[in-house]
Amino acid sequence: MSRLWQTVVSIWAWLVLVVCLVLWFPVLAIVGLLTAPFDQGRYMTGRIFRKVGPAMATLNPLWRFRYSGTLPKDPRRPYVVVSNHESFADILLISHLPWEMKWLSKAELFRIPFLGWNMWLVGDIPVKRGFGPSALEAMERCRRALQYRVSVMIFPEGTRSRTSELLPFKDGAFRLAIEAGVPILPLAVSGTGTALRKHDWRFGRSDAEVRVLEPVETTGLALSDVPELKARVRQTIIEARDALAAGRS
Repeated sequence: MSRLWQTVVSIWAWLVLVVCLVLWFPVLAIVGLLTAPFDQGRYMTGRIFRKVGPAMATLNPLWRFRYSGTLPKDPRRPYVVVSNHESFADILLISHLPWEMKWLSKAELFRIPFLGWNMWLVGDIPVKRGFGPSALEAMERCRRALQYRVSVMIFPEGTRSRTSELLPFKDGAFRLAIEAGVPILPLAVSGTGTALRKHDWRFGRSDAEVRVLEPVETTGLALSDVPELKARVRQTIIEARDALAAGRS
């Protein structure tokens, strides 16, 4: 693939994303206003917003994104959803899944015009890294989303890995699931590492897949079980991710 073609396609794909975010904003504002009395969890506005990911991926000729696995039968059963994190494109890939989740995201994203405004409108949850009170507030907002029967989406690595090795998982998602009494729903992402490499604005070719794995129940677990639960889920994701990568080779 020539550098010129990659640059042209990348400019086109970023333009598509910006246009989608701008066009989605008034739609989300109107839908949010109309549905507020009966949709306190902002499920409907969230589902509309997540369509940005499939729209951009479909119009990017360098990408082929898909999902697989056993999908939840009830989209309103709340889960704490966790996934490995290879690239910014993970967000666009996972958004293909046909149910709504509130995303725990770094606070800096909420300051970006239109992107951040849309995230506020749909009830995504900001967190400031390294600031304890922000993390506590974010976890409380996650608990409220679960109470409204809306799943929450967390990358337990905290940031993207620079290599093929998963970073250590943080405790937050697993403590949240145990305290809220909801299952963990693991996702395995594979193939997005080439879609948008860290510190590069140009998109690359990507044949990526997110696989929905079997839920992990937390009923009967205590906070002392977090290390074992975290290790078990991490290993499950690693094995599924490696299987996906082997299937593409």
